Amino acid sequence: MDSLNIWLILILGGLGTYLIRLSFILIFQRFQMPGFMTRILRLVPPAVFSAIVLPELLVRDGGIHLSLSNLRLVAGMLAVVIALKTRNILITIASGMIILWLLQYAMSFFQ
Repeated sequence: MDSLNIWLILILGGLGTYLIRLSFILIFQRFQMPGFMTRILRLVPPAVFSAIVLPELLVRDGGIHLSLSNLRLVAGMLAVVIALKTRNILITIASGMIILWLLQYAMSFFQ
């Protein structure tokens, strides 16, 4: 497969994704969504974020690993505290990553 075909696939895939999302925006501009649906849709981003993040924090070597030796879990718990204090997702993610890197660096001296 040459690079032209790859670029064509990437561009068409991006355009298709954009058009699908745009169609929902245009449809719901014209119609009033019921209140219960708006309330339900507000819960989708936290649910998806939790489904992505929690397995990364808890699962190690095919099992749930709940201990202080799980540095990702420790960094995640500290990031939750930061999230509650700042209410800023970018600060939370950046600080969680920095905390994890510092913990991994510190633990490298004890191994």
